[in-house]
Amino acid sequence: MKLTFLGATDTVTGSRYLVEHAGKRLLVDCGLFQGPKKLRERNWRPLPIDAASIDAVVVTHAHVDHTGYLPRLCNEGFTGPIYCTAATGELLHILLPDSGHLQEEQARHANRGGYARHEPALPLYTEDDARRSLEQLVARPVHAGFEPLPGLVARFTPVGHILGAASLALTAGRITLTFSGDVGRPLDPIMKPPEPLGATDYLVVESTYGDRLHPGEHVGDELARVVADTVARGGTVVVPAFAVGRAQHLLHILAELRAAHRIPEVPVFLDSPMAIDATELFLRHPGDHKLDAAQALALGKLPHYARTPDDSRAIDARTTPAVIIAASGMATGGRVLHHLQRFLPDERATILLVGFQAAGTRGRALLDGGQEVKLLGQYVPVRATVRQVEGLSAHADYRELLDWLRASRLAPKRVFVTHGEPAAADAFRRRLHEAFGWDAIAPDFGAAFDLE
Repeated sequence: MKLTFLGATDTVTGSRYLVEHAGKRLLVDCGLFQGPKKLRERNWRPLPIDAASIDAVVVTHAHVDHTGYLPRLCNEGFTGPIYCTAATGELLHILLPDSGHLQEEQARHANRGGYARHEPALPLYTEDDARRSLEQLVARPVHAGFEPLPGLVARFTPVGHILGAASLALTAGRITLTFSGDVGRPLDPIMKPPEPLGATDYLVVESTYGDRLHPGEHVGDELARVVADTVARGGTVVVPAFAVGRAQHLLHILAELRAAHRIPEVPVFLDSPMAIDATELFLRHPGDHKLDAAQALALGKLPHYARTPDDSRAIDARTTPAVIIAASGMATGGRVLHHLQRFLPDERATILLVGFQAAGTRGRALLDGGQEVKLLGQYVPVRATVRQVEGLSAHADYRELLDWLRASRLAPKRVFVTHGEPAAADAFRRRLHEAFGWDAIAPDFGAAFDLE
């Protein structure tokens, strides 16, 4: 078995791992690169291998940094099956067409605004491309073995994080290679805790928060203060949030705060068709999360749904306080850009960042205190208050990851630390060696290893 790293090295995005066995090729995850321009440009380059030579793909969960390159891969000649869990498959029917639509929107904005580098600007793929790629999805149940390649047995194990997210174990003969995927938190308020891993010879593990701990303060207390303070000065709270996972987490906490009369009675808008669909899907999967029927009903009833562009524009025309939740979570695209354009110059407003902000994204620029940010081809001044609530992350921090791995009772021959910025990956590599004595490395892009 051979493992090659084609993404998620020195970055938290672009997860792509090539596994070769008995003359066949399997791609584990197929994500978009996000963040700095030099990373985003990788999305436009063909894979270093022929897409048509890949026999199958397996994805660990639906977020676009793990799946968003699938339509492009299919356009380049991949015709095989794309294996995933059932909930991941349902989410991909929401996320991938939306991603294609955003690609087309960004190209249209660039052409209309005259700031495209190429004439004309083209989308990476279209909504129709994304819908065609969905025809190749094949759902497989968790805990049950299946063969994505002859002689290679795969098994999904739930890891929290979002609906359908799973680790992936691949076994060929006496060798097992396991991919953690993105690992959720043990005490997440809406998702179940990650299940322990089975025995493995080699482990690929994420390190998004490999050098950080989540704050101990209850996130509801912090969120209540932000909303109350902003409304008191007549302002609006704008929350860039991932449509799948983070948006539902926010809605649950806001519904609990509203029921306890801890936040003012101002409207809460969910302005993302994808987040709306994902919320409705979340409510249809009661066995995959921790909320009871009453909590799920409260989550679904709280927001006003902005389904159309006209609905979205009407929100920005308001002059009274509100809470606006809109994708994307790192402000890299989507409807949140228009809300930022409207509210960033307003000193009464608050921009609330609720998750990891990768280097090179607008979210990171705001978090780092930027005085202006570029939105839709124009620079917009930052006069609003920028706050961050870290406790809403759907990723385990380094202590939670270590506890999860300890409970799994593993003894791998080698561990590959990925899906983290350089400092985080290196810090987690050191912690794995110190805690368990494991041979752990943070591989470079393109690095290949023969697993024996």
